[in-house]
Amino acid sequence: MNYIELMVEEHRNIKRMLSVIRKYCYKVLKNEEIDYADFFILIDFVRNYADKHHHGKEEQLLFDRMLNELGPTAEKVVRNGMFVEHDLGRLYMQELEIALNNVINGDDEARLDVIANAISYTHLLYRHIDKEDNVVYQFAQKNLSPETQEKLEQECNRFEEEAKEKNTQAKYIDMIREFEEKVK
Repeated sequence: MNYIELMVEEHRNIKRMLSVIRKYCYKVLKNEEIDYADFFILIDFVRNYADKHHHGKEEQLLFDRMLNELGPTAEKVVRNGMFVEHDLGRLYMQELEIALNNVINGDDEARLDVIANAISYTHLLYRHIDKEDNVVYQFAQKNLSPETQEKLEQECNRFEEEAKEKNTQAKYIDMIREFEEKVK
């Protein structure tokens, strides 16, 4: 699997967890009994798999090469699009964490903020993933030099080797499965 295929596969994993997050929000909306601590585990997934692991590869490897090699179009797409959306996702997770702590501390109205931030994150990521899979990655594959493509492949493999030592992929894929079972 090349580096683009790997990132698309990671997007599929992220979308599986987005579905779980939506189902958790529906439980909050219906005022069903839920363990709000589960949301902190979902935040861990977002911060460490979706953001640190996946977005880390994009930002440190792919987007960096695109900015260096592909000129004004890449500048607009990456700086004014992908980076902004990554930061917005981080903001939603920060606000979700605050809302969860407020709910846990007895502020029932903060359940609205839990739903608002979690659902906003899912909507953002679905659109973001669609743009990356169907526009950004394709643009990179068509326009980056073969030498850059090869270098990206090598760097991505190194990135994954380091992640393998930390068990990143296996840990978070297992987490997805566990949460999918919880929300059936």
